[in-house]
Amino acid sequence: MADPSSYRPKPGQIPDSPGVYKFRDEHRRVIYVGKAKNLRQRVANYFQDLANLHPRTRTMVTTAASVEWTVVSTEVEALQLEYSWIKEFDPRFNVKYRDDKSYPYLAVTLNEEFPRVQVMRGAKKKGVRYFGPYGHAWAIRETVDLMLRVFPVRTCSAGVFKNAARTGRPCLLGYIGKCSAPCVGRVTPEEHRELAEDFCDFMAGRTGTYIRRLEKDMMQAAEEMEYERAARLRDDAEALKRAMEKSAVVLADATDADLIAVAEDELEAALQIFHVRGGRVRGQRGWVTDKVEAVDTPGLVEHALQQLYGEERGEAVPKEVLVPALPEDAEAVSQWLAERRGSQVSLRIPQRGDKKDLMVTVQRNAQQALGLHKTKRASDLTTRSRALEEIAGALGLDTAPLRIECYDISHLQGDDVVASMVVFEDGLARKSEYRRFQIKGFEGQDDVRSMHEVIGRRFKRYLQDKERTGEWEETPETAPAPVPAATGPVPAPALSAASPDDEPEPREDDGRPKRFAYPPQLVVVDGGQPQVAAAKRALDELGIDDIAVCGLAKRLEEVWLPDDDDPVVLPRSSEGLYLLQRVRDEAHRFAITYQRAKRAKRIRSSPLDDVTGLGETRKQALVKHFGSVKKLRQATIDEICEVPGIGRRTAESVAAALASTAPAAPAVNTATGEIIEEDDGGSS
Repeated sequence: MADPSSYRPKPGQIPDSPGVYKFRDEHRRVIYVGKAKNLRQRVANYFQDLANLHPRTRTMVTTAASVEWTVVSTEVEALQLEYSWIKEFDPRFNVKYRDDKSYPYLAVTLNEEFPRVQVMRGAKKKGVRYFGPYGHAWAIRETVDLMLRVFPVRTCSAGVFKNAARTGRPCLLGYIGKCSAPCVGRVTPEEHRELAEDFCDFMAGRTGTYIRRLEKDMMQAAEEMEYERAARLRDDAEALKRAMEKSAVVLADATDADLIAVAEDELEAALQIFHVRGGRVRGQRGWVTDKVEAVDTPGLVEHALQQLYGEERGEAVPKEVLVPALPEDAEAVSQWLAERRGSQVSLRIPQRGDKKDLMVTVQRNAQQALGLHKTKRASDLTTRSRALEEIAGALGLDTAPLRIECYDISHLQGDDVVASMVVFEDGLARKSEYRRFQIKGFEGQDDVRSMHEVIGRRFKRYLQDKERTGEWEETPETAPAPVPAATGPVPAPALSAASPDDEPEPREDDGRPKRFAYPPQLVVVDGGQPQVAAAKRALDELGIDDIAVCGLAKRLEEVWLPDDDDPVVLPRSSEGLYLLQRVRDEAHRFAITYQRAKRAKRIRSSPLDDVTGLGETRKQALVKHFGSVKKLRQATIDEICEVPGIGRRTAESVAAALASTAPAAPAVNTATGEIIEEDDGGSS
């Protein structure tokens, strides 16, 4: 625990202008980012008597080892820089909202020649128009199905689209009138894009124009006694009305607004957002966060606005944002929102009327979300805590292992040998910390030597980072011991020879999370006594003695410790054993996924890959000309020279390469007994 007075800036050293400040810990990791109108006043508040600080603020300043700041011109610039740094450094003491689910959006890919309507999740892409979010994907598909009668926009995948264009036959939707079939040229790209833009206009709330136009065309068709066309237009109008009915009118003045409500207690906060477009609720989202910093409701609202609109531009930022409390720098936040939208944005608290009534509904949803989250979290936290305590007790650890790393080796009969490293923090998988390795210290199958190499490489990186920050000073006691000749394992290769899957040489400390910088309290290996001994030996050779090691053998689910002849047997109903099994199984899954990917890549290789000077274009030309690699192998040099761009020397090289790799016997599908013909040339 650091003493804040040890890094407190000198009086008068901090400027009194707007800016953003960062607290760093002893490892130079950024742990907190804040902004201030007056840096001197704000930063000085952190260095008062610890007894007067909020408990979370006290934890932060005693965890930190330094503070630094950046001066900016205006409060808006400070807001922008704070958002950028929070996103970049992911500080542990800043409020970060977590979506309570991955919400689906209705997306229109206007960045394609023939825009497509589809369901999308995850990060938003440039050039794609999004509507939502929706509670369920099926709700999007129901809406789209109704609207395709009037706006027959493409909904098929790229593969289906290309296949239809190749065969000249549209898919089923093209035959039943729910797609304009641009794949076969029924409409031009310009006409199809106009349909997509009309679809977007309707979804954006401009619905009255299309309904009135359809009703007018229907009446005109009836007067002209075109009754079938009039009936079709009537059905189209009814379909659009049914699509509109799926989102009820809540604000009569066709308002475009986002309503944000917060429910909180001392430890956590839940956020609910209703997206209202054209007076109708078009989507709803929910976020939950731990209050890891001393923050009130205005602060929670400000953090929510930053994370909600930090990546948005244009109409994605509504004209009106209604909140339960205004941020401390409401004027600066409003200006920041206006810059992102490109026009004025009203940020205010609703006082009366329909908007206040709707805010009550949003608030009720936030309260329910917080209650539901606390019910789930209580059970989950209790179970995870008990599991970590059981592991600590069984392995004789002083404290619960809050960070666990697990390693597994995977190969196929000695080929494509790889390893995985998965990380669990507080009993939960932290997938951003997962890493994978290629084994290259030796050839062949040897899980023990592979485990020794991987552990050595991983923790060499850790020591390198500590040496760079001055935390590790090599002494005779901590210097890596030489590897005796009788031990067998080959020393891990130098870091300069690391595989592309490993982290490149670390850069200077800049506060960003490093891939190998955080040490675990417990290393778990997939295996028994030999693998555990190899992992322990690798740590001993590096002089690391403060990290526990254990192995989990699959056969009897026994836990093995270094230098112990007998395993630790945890009860089958033990939460600790269950957590170790989850960690081990996740490492196995991650390793075998990587190994299969490498094997598939190797199998897809072609004998033409080894021909010097033969690029991808000419390889494709050869396969296309002859129809397959098999037929190309049967061709003469003169026949190969007939392919445009292939000279005689290249033809001779191709013939030699194919001759040297000619199969001794036809391949056989062991499941069906069929002979596999090499006739598609797909491997090229």
